[in-house]
Amino acid sequence: MSHRRKTRTRSTDGPPPRHARRMKQTKREVAAEAARIIATEGQHNYHAAKRKAASRIGVSERLALPSNIDVQEALRCYLNLYGGAEHSRNLEEMRETAIEVMQFLEPFPSRLVGAVLDGTATAHARITVHVFSDLPDDIVHHMMERGVPFRQEQRRIRWHDDEHRTLAVLILDHPPFKVDMMLFEAIQLRQAPPCPIDGKPQKRAAIQEVRELLMTRQAEPVAAA
Repeated sequence: MSHRRKTRTRSTDGPPPRHARRMKQTKREVAAEAARIIATEGQHNYHAAKRKAASRIGVSERLALPSNIDVQEALRCYLNLYGGAEHSRNLEEMRETAIEVMQFLEPFPSRLVGAVLDGTATAHARITVHVFSDLPDDIVHHMMERGVPFRQEQRRIRWHDDEHRTLAVLILDHPPFKVDMMLFEAIQLRQAPPCPIDGKPQKRAAIQEVRELLMTRQAEPVAAA
Protein backbone atom coordinates (compact mmCIF):
# COMPACT_ATOMS: atom_id res chain seq x y z
CA MET A 1 0.00 0.00 0.00
CA SER A 2 1.53 3.30 -1.05
CA HIS A 3 1.79 6.19 1.34
CA ARG A 4 1.39 9.69 0.06
CA ARG A 5 3.95 12.06 1.45
CA LYS A 6 2.59 15.12 3.13
CA THR A 7 3.89 18.34 1.70
CA ARG A 8 4.34 21.27 3.95
CA THR A 9 3.13 24.61 2.74
CA ARG A 10 5.84 27.18 3.14
CA SER A 11 4.78 30.41 4.76
CA THR A 12 5.91 32.31 1.67
CA ASP A 13 3.36 30.44 -0.46
CA GLY A 14 0.38 32.04 1.24
CA PRO A 15 -0.66 35.67 1.51
CA PRO A 16 1.63 37.94 3.54
CA PRO A 17 0.77 38.38 7.22
CA ARG A 18 -1.80 40.99 8.11
CA HIS A 19 0.73 43.27 9.78
CA ALA A 20 2.91 43.20 6.63
CA ARG A 21 -0.08 44.13 4.46
CA ARG A 22 -0.99 46.91 6.86
CA MET A 23 2.56 48.27 6.86
CA LYS A 24 2.68 48.20 3.04
CA GLN A 25 -0.58 50.14 2.89
CA THR A 26 0.69 52.63 5.46
CA LYS A 27 3.84 53.25 3.42
CA ARG A 28 1.69 53.87 0.34
CA GLU A 29 -0.34 56.43 2.31
CA VAL A 30 2.82 58.15 3.54
CA ALA A 31 4.24 58.22 0.00
CA ALA A 32 1.01 59.73 -1.35
CA GLU A 33 0.94 62.41 1.35
CA ALA A 34 4.65 63.17 0.86
CA ALA A 35 3.99 63.58 -2.88
CA ARG A 36 1.13 65.99 -2.13
CA ILE A 37 3.40 67.99 0.19
CA ILE A 38 6.08 68.25 -2.51
CA ALA A 39 3.55 69.22 -5.17
CA THR A 40 1.64 71.84 -3.16
CA GLU A 41 3.84 73.15 -0.35
CA GLY A 42 7.15 73.86 -2.03
CA GLN A 43 9.09 71.15 -0.21
CA HIS A 44 12.05 69.91 -2.28
CA ASN A 45 13.62 67.46 0.15
CA TYR A 46 12.11 63.98 -0.12
CA HIS A 47 13.19 62.89 3.36
CA ALA A 48 11.70 65.98 4.98
CA ALA A 49 8.47 65.46 3.04
CA LYS A 50 8.28 61.82 4.18
CA ARG A 51 8.80 62.76 7.83
CA LYS A 52 6.16 65.46 7.62
CA ALA A 53 3.74 63.06 5.93
CA ALA A 54 4.30 60.37 8.59
CA SER A 55 3.67 62.93 11.32
CA ARG A 56 0.41 64.06 9.72
CA ILE A 57 -0.82 60.51 9.30
CA GLY A 58 0.29 59.64 12.82
CA VAL A 59 2.64 56.74 12.14
CA SER A 60 6.19 55.94 13.20
CA GLU A 61 8.92 57.45 11.05
CA ARG A 62 11.20 54.56 11.98
CA LEU A 63 8.85 51.94 10.58
CA ALA A 64 6.66 53.52 7.94
CA LEU A 65 8.84 55.69 5.71
CA PRO A 66 8.62 54.63 2.04
CA SER A 67 11.58 54.76 -0.33
CA ASN A 68 12.38 57.86 -2.38
CA ILE A 69 11.47 55.84 -5.48
CA ASP A 70 8.00 55.21 -4.04
CA VAL A 71 7.55 58.92 -3.34
CA GLN A 72 8.71 59.87 -6.83
CA GLU A 73 6.22 57.45 -8.38
CA ALA A 74 3.46 58.81 -6.12
CA LEU A 75 4.42 62.35 -7.18
CA ARG A 76 4.26 61.36 -10.84
CA CYS A 77 0.77 59.91 -10.29
CA TYR A 78 -0.32 63.03 -8.39
CA LEU A 79 0.83 65.35 -11.17
CA ASN A 80 -0.81 63.18 -13.81
CA LEU A 81 -4.10 63.23 -11.90
CA TYR A 82 -4.20 66.81 -10.66
CA GLY A 83 -1.58 68.75 -12.62
CA GLY A 84 -3.46 68.90 -15.89
CA ALA A 85 -2.71 71.61 -18.42
CA GLU A 86 -1.12 73.85 -15.79
CA HIS A 87 1.55 71.27 -14.98
CA SER A 88 2.21 70.69 -18.69
CA ARG A 89 2.62 74.43 -19.35
CA ASN A 90 4.86 74.88 -16.33
CA LEU A 91 7.09 71.97 -17.34
CA GLU A 92 7.30 73.28 -20.90
CA GLU A 93 8.28 76.76 -19.71
CA MET A 94 10.92 75.34 -17.36
CA ARG A 95 12.47 73.31 -20.16
CA GLU A 96 12.44 76.36 -22.45
CA THR A 97 14.20 78.32 -19.72
CA ALA A 98 16.75 75.53 -19.34
CA ILE A 99 17.49 75.74 -23.06
CA GLU A 100 18.00 79.53 -22.80
CA VAL A 101 20.43 79.09 -19.92
CA MET A 102 22.33 76.33 -21.72
CA GLN A 103 22.57 78.50 -24.83
CA PHE A 104 24.01 81.32 -22.71
CA LEU A 105 26.56 78.85 -21.34
CA GLU A 106 27.54 77.71 -24.84
CA PRO A 107 31.33 77.96 -24.27
CA PHE A 108 30.94 75.29 -21.58
CA PRO A 109 29.33 71.85 -21.79
CA SER A 110 26.11 71.77 -19.78
CA ARG A 111 23.48 69.16 -18.92
CA LEU A 112 19.94 69.42 -17.60
CA VAL A 113 19.22 67.13 -14.62
CA GLY A 114 16.57 66.48 -12.01
CA ALA A 115 12.82 66.99 -11.89
CA VAL A 116 12.63 69.28 -14.94
CA LEU A 117 14.25 66.54 -17.00
CA ASP A 118 12.24 63.60 -15.63
CA GLY A 119 8.91 65.45 -15.69
CA THR A 120 8.17 65.57 -11.94
CA ALA A 121 8.92 69.29 -11.55
CA THR A 122 6.26 71.18 -9.61
CA ALA A 123 5.61 74.91 -9.73
CA HIS A 124 8.01 75.27 -6.77
CA ALA A 125 10.89 73.30 -8.28
CA ARG A 126 14.19 74.77 -9.41
CA ILE A 127 15.84 74.14 -12.75
CA THR A 128 19.14 72.35 -12.18
CA VAL A 129 21.94 72.42 -14.75
CA HIS A 130 25.38 70.82 -14.45
CA VAL A 131 28.09 72.96 -16.06
CA PHE A 132 31.61 71.72 -16.81
CA SER A 133 34.98 73.44 -17.16
CA ASP A 134 38.64 72.63 -16.50
CA LEU A 135 38.59 75.82 -14.44
CA PRO A 136 35.13 76.24 -12.85
CA ASP A 137 36.01 79.84 -11.99
CA ASP A 138 35.88 80.55 -15.73
CA ILE A 139 32.11 79.99 -15.56
CA VAL A 140 31.86 82.59 -12.79
CA HIS A 141 33.86 85.05 -14.90
CA HIS A 142 31.63 84.31 -17.91
CA MET A 143 28.60 85.37 -15.87
CA MET A 144 30.25 88.47 -14.42
CA GLU A 145 31.61 89.71 -17.74
CA ARG A 146 28.09 89.63 -19.19
CA GLY A 147 26.58 91.43 -16.24
CA VAL A 148 24.31 88.54 -15.25
CA PRO A 149 23.43 88.79 -11.53
CA PHE A 150 23.73 85.62 -9.48
CA ARG A 151 24.57 84.50 -5.99
CA GLN A 152 26.99 81.75 -5.10
CA GLU A 153 26.85 79.05 -2.44
CA GLN A 154 28.48 75.73 -1.62
CA ARG A 155 26.61 72.43 -1.72
CA ARG A 156 27.66 68.96 -0.59
CA ILE A 157 26.68 65.95 -2.68
CA ARG A 158 27.30 62.26 -2.10
CA TRP A 159 29.56 60.56 -4.66
CA HIS A 160 29.71 56.92 -5.76
CA ASP A 161 32.37 56.08 -3.15
CA ASP A 162 29.93 57.32 -0.46
CA GLU A 163 32.19 60.28 0.19
CA HIS A 164 30.81 63.82 0.05
CA ARG A 165 32.12 66.42 -2.35
CA THR A 166 31.59 70.14 -2.11
CA LEU A 167 30.54 71.97 -5.27
CA ALA A 168 30.09 75.62 -6.09
CA VAL A 169 26.53 76.46 -7.14
CA LEU A 170 25.54 79.63 -8.96
CA ILE A 171 21.91 80.54 -8.34
CA LEU A 172 20.36 82.53 -11.16
CA ASP A 173 17.02 84.33 -11.03
CA HIS A 174 15.18 83.80 -14.31
CA PRO A 175 11.63 84.91 -13.42
CA PRO A 176 9.43 83.15 -12.63
CA PHE A 177 12.02 80.42 -12.06
CA LYS A 178 15.29 79.95 -10.24
CA VAL A 179 18.17 78.07 -11.82
CA ASP A 180 20.82 76.15 -9.90
CA MET A 181 24.02 75.94 -11.93
CA MET A 182 26.25 73.30 -10.34
CA LEU A 183 29.90 73.67 -11.35
CA PHE A 184 31.92 70.53 -12.13
CA GLU A 185 35.40 69.95 -13.46
CA ALA A 186 35.40 68.93 -17.12
CA ILE A 187 36.56 65.37 -16.35
CA GLN A 188 33.37 64.82 -14.33
CA LEU A 189 31.37 64.97 -17.55
CA ARG A 190 32.35 61.30 -17.96
CA GLN A 191 30.46 60.12 -14.87
CA ALA A 192 27.29 61.61 -13.43
CA PRO A 193 26.96 61.83 -9.65
CA PRO A 194 24.51 59.50 -7.88
CA CYS A 195 20.84 60.39 -8.19
CA PRO A 196 19.43 61.36 -4.75
CA ILE A 197 16.31 59.33 -5.58
CA ASP A 198 17.69 55.88 -6.42
CA GLY A 199 21.48 56.16 -6.08
CA LYS A 200 22.11 55.31 -9.74
CA PRO A 201 24.15 57.66 -11.98
CA GLN A 202 22.03 60.76 -12.46
CA LYS A 203 20.33 61.13 -15.83
CA ARG A 204 21.60 64.16 -17.75
CA ALA A 205 20.54 65.70 -21.04
CA ALA A 206 22.47 67.95 -23.43
CA ILE A 207 20.73 70.90 -25.03
CA GLN A 208 19.70 69.02 -28.20
CA GLU A 209 18.13 66.26 -26.09
CA VAL A 210 16.15 68.87 -24.16
CA ARG A 211 14.95 70.42 -27.42
CA GLU A 212 13.80 67.00 -28.64
CA LEU A 213 12.10 66.31 -25.32
CA LEU A 214 10.30 69.63 -25.54
CA MET A 215 9.15 68.97 -29.11
CA THR A 216 7.87 65.52 -28.12
CA ARG A 217 5.97 66.96 -25.19
CA GLN A 218 4.42 69.71 -27.32
CA ALA A 219 3.21 67.10 -29.79
CA GLU A 220 1.37 65.17 -27.07
CA PRO A 221 -2.34 65.91 -26.37
CA VAL A 222 -2.76 67.79 -23.10
CA ALA A 223 -5.37 66.53 -20.64
CA ALA A 224 -7.91 69.04 -19.46
CA ALA A 225 -7.25 70.56 -16.04
